[in-house]
Amino acid sequence: MLKRRVVITGMGAITPVGIGTNTVWQSLIAGKSGIDRITHFDPSEYSTQIAGEVKDFDPTQYIDKKEAKRMDRCTQFAVSAAKMAFEDAGIDFDKEDRSRMGTLIGTGIGGIDTLHEQYKTLFEKGPGRISPFFVPMMIANMPAGQTSITFGLEGPCSCVVTACATGTNAIGDAFKIIQRGDADVMVAGGSEAAVSPAAVAGFCAMKAMSTHNDEPQKASRPFDSGRDGFVMGEGAGIVVMESLDHAVARGAKIYAEIIGYGLNADAYHITAPAPEGAQAAKCMAMAIKDAGIEPDEVDYINAHGTSTPLNDKNETLAIKSLFGTHAKKLKISSTKSMTGHLLGAAGGVETIVAVLTITNNVIPPTINLENPDPELDLDYVPNKAQEHVVNVALSNSFGFGGHNATILVKKYQE
Repeated sequence: MLKRRVVITGMGAITPVGIGTNTVWQSLIAGKSGIDRITHFDPSEYSTQIAGEVKDFDPTQYIDKKEAKRMDRCTQFAVSAAKMAFEDAGIDFDKEDRSRMGTLIGTGIGGIDTLHEQYKTLFEKGPGRISPFFVPMMIANMPAGQTSITFGLEGPCSCVVTACATGTNAIGDAFKIIQRGDADVMVAGGSEAAVSPAAVAGFCAMKAMSTHNDEPQKASRPFDSGRDGFVMGEGAGIVVMESLDHAVARGAKIYAEIIGYGLNADAYHITAPAPEGAQAAKCMAMAIKDAGIEPDEVDYINAHGTSTPLNDKNETLAIKSLFGTHAKKLKISSTKSMTGHLLGAAGGVETIVAVLTITNNVIPPTINLENPDPELDLDYVPNKAQEHVVNVALSNSFGFGGHNATILVKKYQE
């Protein structure tokens, strides 16, 4: 069966460096960091006291006030970013067959802030004071479910929970749904709002996060020799995807075409990546094979680039292993240096960034790359954005549990 072509026609982003794709993009190419001391709770007893928090977010700008109260922050992010993406795509719902419109939005952790607050209520006030909305606010499928309900999307509806690979897996799986003909339009991506006391304490206990509390905006430093852990972020990245025929028929603007998707497992360790990045290389190779292109056709990689010692090293080794001599010609950057690590939302936001590199022919930088690790010797676009023609961009996401996901996007050509 002939695979249908799939294009991206709308995008919505909520991030620590801004709300809305244009604001986010301008912040990223300016090298602006969104990381600061945590304000959501008092972090003074925590070893890590910094995060990339979304600032000035008012859910009632996008969602009915009564409905917003019944959503965890991570669901508010998802529904709000989906609304931005649909408006950007110019979808006229009255002209659409909603049974052919679907939803695939994931979250790595889900409504953990709601969980924390309700457990506090349970222990302090007893079970009779628990909110009837506790479970439907907390469960991980609600970013997808509430988006489907809000926009009346009756087609395929699912969620992905693959830790930090979630957003990329969601977009990739939605791509395949359209490609095989099970939907004409999908809204897809990831959302996360885990800057909460319990989640931050858990990551601190793992010693996974940076402790550069005195210089928050310099703490996330992918590929730098001084990197000491990731910085948590929050937000959402959501795209509207359509079959090419559907997009052309309604006269939609097309940002880029999705051409390849890969996913596999390290099958190695619950948190550490597999040695030498072997499975990460195979995941990228799978996406390239799916796209029907050669490795040397890739111009830019939005790296997973978490600023942890092992990830940055192994991702570099994976790129070298797969791309060979072309690895030195690739432009690579980690926008987590500015946004922090948005966990389940990272792949959604970073797919949007990959698309914007194609539409603007500009590569956002890896900031804070001041003392390059001698073992990491590729072009990570240090500190300043670079103009560069990008025809094909690749975005990587690797998650706890050994989940690997890669998406490939390309300049649209008729």
